[in-house]
Amino acid sequence: MSAIQQFPLLSLLFLPLLLGVGLIWLWPRAVAARGLALLASLVNLGVALIVLLAFDPAQVGFQLIEKHAWIPSLNVHYLVGIDGISLLFLPATGLLFVGVILASWTSVHTLPRLYYSLLLLLEAATLGIFCALDTVLLFLFWEFTLIPLYFLVSLWGIGPNRRHAAMKYTLVMLAGGVPLLFGFLVLAFGAATGGVLVFDLPTLLLTPLPTDVQMLVFLLLLVGFGVKVPLFPLHTWLPLLAMEGPAAVAAIVTGLKLGAYGLIRFAVPLAPTAAQELHWLLAALGTVAILFGAAAALAQTNLRRMLGYASLSHVGLVVLGIASFNLQGLQGAVLQLLNFSIASGGLFLLTSHLHHRTGSTDIANLGGAARTMPLLASFFLLYGLAGMGLPGTSGFPAELLILMSTFEHHAGAGLAALAGMIGGAAYFLSLYRRAFFGPTTQASVQQATDLRPRELWPTLVFALLLIGFGLWPTPLLELIRPAAEVWLARLG
Repeated sequence: MSAIQQFPLLSLLFLPLLLGVGLIWLWPRAVAARGLALLASLVNLGVALIVLLAFDPAQVGFQLIEKHAWIPSLNVHYLVGIDGISLLFLPATGLLFVGVILASWTSVHTLPRLYYSLLLLLEAATLGIFCALDTVLLFLFWEFTLIPLYFLVSLWGIGPNRRHAAMKYTLVMLAGGVPLLFGFLVLAFGAATGGVLVFDLPTLLLTPLPTDVQMLVFLLLLVGFGVKVPLFPLHTWLPLLAMEGPAAVAAIVTGLKLGAYGLIRFAVPLAPTAAQELHWLLAALGTVAILFGAAAALAQTNLRRMLGYASLSHVGLVVLGIASFNLQGLQGAVLQLLNFSIASGGLFLLTSHLHHRTGSTDIANLGGAARTMPLLASFFLLYGLAGMGLPGTSGFPAELLILMSTFEHHAGAGLAALAGMIGGAAYFLSLYRRAFFGPTTQASVQQATDLRPRELWPTLVFALLLIGFGLWPTPLLELIRPAAEVWLARLG
């Protein structure tokens, strides 16, 4: 083990974010909050890239592990670590939050200290979810994300029902936390030896459980994580949040699919027998999400609501990849989740720029936007095509891997996925044509300015990543492969 691997790099991820929060409140000028938040997030991104360099792809198992007693009487630890499945989500999260801060640069005028502090706390909690290897610690980070999101939506939302959207999201997530916590407790008691409960993931993965206990655990975790995926019919909060919340904050919720990550990291490997017996349920949930999301998106006349339903459709494809239980399906699912971070998150960031310029994202209030905002329109098209899986973008290898693995195990679901993808092209291209082409009739669109340099740089970085990993996905797939093979080995 190298010296850099012995350094507590994962804990260091949180340090610039927490220091940033402190500096924001200690700095005498409130307007400096955005600059301090950007600096903290950039430093965090730098640390995430160091973690990426310190990771050894040839080493099997979790790396950069840090373990300290937290609640000794319950055998609960501060235990963090990463493997090839979770590694790439760290820089992806940092990059997305940098984009969100820059997208909020001129649109947040009230309580800027609170707004940017909440963003940094949300980023820290999100990174904690990707690093946590103790189920109690994971649950702490999971629930902590609700606090900043509630205030970000209710205080800075752009819709008239933003407080209702914030309350609904929080209550639904709190309800989903109940089966999640219950599932972790069942695991802890089921794996207990000598009266000592077990909460750390590496030990739980080595402890076989009876099939009936696995069935209970899997269903509980499926509901708990499924609320945040979201799986149909637990999705109703997503379109509402996309419409009422700040578009930049919606980029975080749609770009980082924490629920789908939870299914991969915890639900399936902790209850492998039950997961395989219920493969049909996962496939059915993924298929319904694909078809319902595509059909609902077709009926929308607002870009934000359309993107909300499109996100539901896209994540259904990830669930299908998980349900295939083979290497290609899992690699495709992880790659698609990473693609979400850039493509779906980027689309909402561009929608935020569009709303800030025109005051609306309704199709009726747009039209001809490409005439005055050609750069914004061009990148919007590229991100949308990446979400559709166009060859040459990062969405293509992800969707190809998922479809190939799905046809091998669930041919009917694969056909439904193809139909949903065709519907996805229809709803995106239809709304894009009406929003960005045709005559420019609205004064707000005629007077709009294109992307500024501050907005253009992160947009360009997102675009280069989408194209780069679309043309050459091998480095990402090879990083994911060893951890994916270990994941599959647990399924027998």
